[in-house]
Amino acid sequence: MAQTFHLEIVTPERSFYNGEAEMVVVRTVQGDVAFMADHMWTVTPLATGLLKIKDKKGIKKATCSGGFIHVKEGKAIIVTNSAEWPEEIDLDRAIEAKERAEKNLKSSDSNINVERAKVAMFRALNRIRVKEELMNNK
Repeated sequence: MAQTFHLEIVTPERSFYNGEAEMVVVRTVQGDVAFMADHMWTVTPLATGLLKIKDKKGIKKATCSGGFIHVKEGKAIIVTNSAEWPEEIDLDRAIEAKERAEKNLKSSDSNINVERAKVAMFRALNRIRVKEELMNNK
């Protein structure tokens, strides 16, 4: 049996996950990283991407939008701007957000915040990918 550690994932709106895990995989600003029990102490920033939690029941997947992970003494805490389980994602809304971001990125309007549009695009694409993956695995 694999060793476990306590994993807590919080967003500004809620406690997203609070339980034991064997492993968590997150997208950091330097790429995907897996954390397991007894991992060295770490604090690292997160990028928008897929979040995978392996526990005794299997692997759970979710979206994660930025933030950071803090790993210390048998516990990992993820503080993120947002996190969603695939079943919580409204695919139509995510597609609309992607189209809006694309339109803003192509716009010549100087009032458009390009960085904000890029972040919106990454979040929408991540949500679409996670939702479609869930629908294809059924």
